Amino acid sequence: MSVRITPYELNVPDELLTDLHDRLRRTRWPQSFPEQGWDYGTNTDFMRSLVDYWLNDFDWRKQEAAINQYEHFKAQVDDVGVHFMHIPGKGPDPTPLLMLHGYPWSWATFLRIIPLLTDPTSYGGAAEDSFSLVIPSLCGFCLSDQVPRRGFGFQHHPPIYNAIMQELGYERYGLYGGDWGGIITFPYGHQFPEQLLGIHLNYMGQRMRDERPPDECDENIIRGFGLFNAPIRPRDSDSLKFWKAAETFWMEQSGYSHVNMTCPQSFAHLVSDSPVGAAAWIVEKYHQWSDWNETFEEVFTKDDLLTNIMLYWINNTFGTAIRIYYESHYTPWKVKPGNRIEVPTAILSFPKDIVPLLKSRAEAYYNVRRFKYMERGGHFGIFECAEDYAVDLRAFFNELKTS
Repeated sequence: MSVRITPYELNVPDELLTDLHDRLRRTRWPQSFPEQGWDYGTNTDFMRSLVDYWLNDFDWRKQEAAINQYEHFKAQVDDVGVHFMHIPGKGPDPTPLLMLHGYPWSWATFLRIIPLLTDPTSYGGAAEDSFSLVIPSLCGFCLSDQVPRRGFGFQHHPPIYNAIMQELGYERYGLYGGDWGGIITFPYGHQFPEQLLGIHLNYMGQRMRDERPPDECDENIIRGFGLFNAPIRPRDSDSLKFWKAAETFWMEQSGYSHVNMTCPQSFAHLVSDSPVGAAAWIVEKYHQWSDWNETFEEVFTKDDLLTNIMLYWINNTFGTAIRIYYESHYTPWKVKPGNRIEVPTAILSFPKDIVPLLKSRAEAYYNVRRFKYMERGGHFGIFECAEDYAVDLRAFFNELKTS
């Protein structure tokens, strides 16, 4: 692969911000009623308060300056343009770590944990615990370019990021993944095991390979859309627990996924034109998937939410990001049953995640060296519990160094 890397600075034109504010002021609000709550989707009263904050209090330039304290780059890898941050660690021998985010979040979700990993001595760690971080916007996401071809599923991501890591001089490195980033670790571990020191993840996904037993492979068996890998009758308690949770998620919370998998471009017309539409689609998932008590703003402030939303809005990549669902669905990738990743792997399982991560299932896919059930946290665990996550990342990769 040919790789060309150039410096990049995030500097949103004033004209784009002016246009955004004009659109926000002209929002046409849907009808609602006081008892609606969040069970119909994103609450309209909350969205009104968020838009008011967006217009009158949110300081994008302040967020932009905080983001630009780190070095940014654009890599052209063949025909795919990828934005990434490269943040050297402060220590004698920093461990290189590639960090892959998910949807509908972004690398802004890592802003809380970055200093804990790159400068551990300032946060109770030792200098030898430091990491040098490479954090891309996933292909087609946020500040990366649209992938200019069809069929680019999650299994096609690893060669792009590996080429960037090699160009940066990191022959071997660690890998973190959450949400789609976690799913991408699966083909990554099969395609580039020699490059990976270890894998750390908090999401595996439920479509990594066909788990149907032979007697359920009849093409005439009807299955719920999207659960075509699920066994009709799980044969053990952990499998039943996982697939029942996956079924509940699919039936009650995955309308977004059906849209993304089947008609992403139709939906792209909405979210490319309406910042409130894009924000409502994203905010719903932060509300549903995080671990909170009275309000989810205990976990995600309006600044947190809007910074993440802006990274999709400013480069008009909401519609290009959701193509990963379509391309991965219609261009599937599988490995033979029984093949697993032998790269040493650590997994954190958060109690409020969308589906449970179970050690017995993880061991079928990965060489699990470290597995921990967390006491709190949800789908965005690396943000929600950044301090605990940093401790576990340090401990895992220290174990690999000493062994």
